[in-house]
Amino acid sequence: MASIESLTIKCPVTIKAKVTEDLKAHLAAEIQEAIKKADLELQQIEFHAKRMMTEQAKQDAQGLVGLRQQIDAERQKRFEFKNHMLEKLKETAQLEIGAEIVQGTMDRVVAVSIGDDLHKLMATEILLEDGKIVAFRS
Repeated sequence: MASIESLTIKCPVTIKAKVTEDLKAHLAAEIQEAIKKADLELQQIEFHAKRMMTEQAKQDAQGLVGLRQQIDAERQKRFEFKNHMLEKLKETAQLEIGAEIVQGTMDRVVAVSIGDDLHKLMATEILLEDGKIVAFRS
């Protein structure tokens, strides 16, 4: 069997962002948009719930309990999401300018050879400032 000298593999790259006023404003706007969406979904649930409850009462009154539980569960999901987003909004407001926050990960393709430091390759980061790459770290 032939010996393999190198391989091409996918490695994660951590994307970090330096906190700036612009980043804080952008994150806050995204969170506020998610909160508005949750509020809209709650309004839609209420609107549809009334109609569905009325229809269910006409067809089969015994099904009302199950339907009410489904509606309450959906409503609860939206309330929990909204409360989570409100907490994130508070956290965003408290971010210190200049601090670094993780924004996600991406994959990169890298050729590795015998003797390479895999831990170093796996610890690669990209640092952004206002959406622009300012550093590569490993």
